[in-house]
Amino acid sequence: MTVEKIFWTDPYQTELIATVTSVSGNVVTLDRTIFYAFAGGQESDKGAIHGFKVLKAEKNDDKELYYVLEDGHDLKPDDEVIVEIDWSRRYRLMRLHFAAEIILELVYQRFNQPEKVGAHIAEDKARLDFNWEGSISRIFPLLEQKANDLIDADLFIKSEFSDRNNEQRYWEIEGFGKVSCGGTHIRRTGEIGSISLKRNNIGKGKERIEIYLSS
Repeated sequence: MTVEKIFWTDPYQTELIATVTSVSGNVVTLDRTIFYAFAGGQESDKGAIHGFKVLKAEKNDDKELYYVLEDGHDLKPDDEVIVEIDWSRRYRLMRLHFAAEIILELVYQRFNQPEKVGAHIAEDKARLDFNWEGSISRIFPLLEQKANDLIDADLFIKSEFSDRNNEQRYWEIEGFGKVSCGGTHIRRTGEIGSISLKRNNIGKGKERIEIYLSS
């Protein structure tokens, strides 16, 4: 059974009542969830299921989500549980994720689709890695200006399914871009706040853009 992923339909929801569908030791599954599991470079949420800390959230090839709980839980199938996430962490991840989406789309649009070779969204920063000759910092003034213009404009971000059966999703900003993405998204660009970029050389012919929030 595929779990109902509320984190897509309402990424701002912080608490949910769900039903346990399976238990195997400390690993449980639920019929519905707000708890995002690591995917597409975005780190998992942190939080608890029925008061028990979630140590790990994982997604398998069948799109099922598994949660590893701390020792000592007494949950069993059909139990009704309260699912809670660490909202301050989720919200920073959402803001950094979308800041990275904007930077990536700007790079693609303006610099002939360079090859992206890595990405990661953590609570302190986001990063994008490219095959790139020379110092990528030379394009930072343009990227920062254009990104902060989009942020200051406080534009609406549409986030929807392109293929519900296969759980394919996208985001779209009218007049800017439409991109396939299955992460959790903010509603408006203004929520990001101002950003800054830092260069990191990660090897011959590879450059990293690190993205930071102002607050």
